[in-house]
Amino acid sequence: MSSSENFPSLHEDIMQVLLTEEQIRKRVEELSQEINRDYWGKNPILVSILKGSTIFLADLIRKLPFPIYLDFMVVSSYGTSTRTSGIVKIVVDLKKSIEGEYVLIVEDIVDSGLTLKYMREHLLLRKPASLKICALLDKVEARQVNVPIDYRGFIIPSEFVVGYGLDYNERYRNLPYVGILKPNIYQRENIVNH
Repeated sequence: MSSSENFPSLHEDIMQVLLTEEQIRKRVEELSQEINRDYWGKNPILVSILKGSTIFLADLIRKLPFPIYLDFMVVSSYGTSTRTSGIVKIVVDLKKSIEGEYVLIVEDIVDSGLTLKYMREHLLLRKPASLKICALLDKVEARQVNVPIDYRGFIIPSEFVVGYGLDYNERYRNLPYVGILKPNIYQRENIVNH
């Protein structure tokens, strides 16, 4: 049996490429210009939500020509499902105090808004000077609660997407584009995409 039969290409599991590598690169550049304008001289703390936002974060911060501090949080609301459970758990919290600081949450995707709303309210209790949100992808159709997104990459349809840091069961993060996962991939594991 060949290695391609043992390890089928990740690309074959993608139903449709939603955002190309070039589209993402261009939009990240535009977002960085907006952030540069708003945060120049403020030495912000960028809070990355692990693991999905890491690739977006890495591309974004390389375009910010001023001092920044990085901190990370791990939150869970999905488990192994394709849809949020609505119950948010902070698995890893910030290492640094954000009181009096300019904070920018860097998120890969906003769908229901439940996780981000919880995180935002949680961080506001720590009294930052300001707290803004930068999200690469926004599934507006899936929104259950309002959450302000200050820097938005793309509005996308309510499809299950992977690539550019986003995963399904820890796979597909390394795809250079954002694509819609074929439903049979997660349906064969008895998980229904709603």
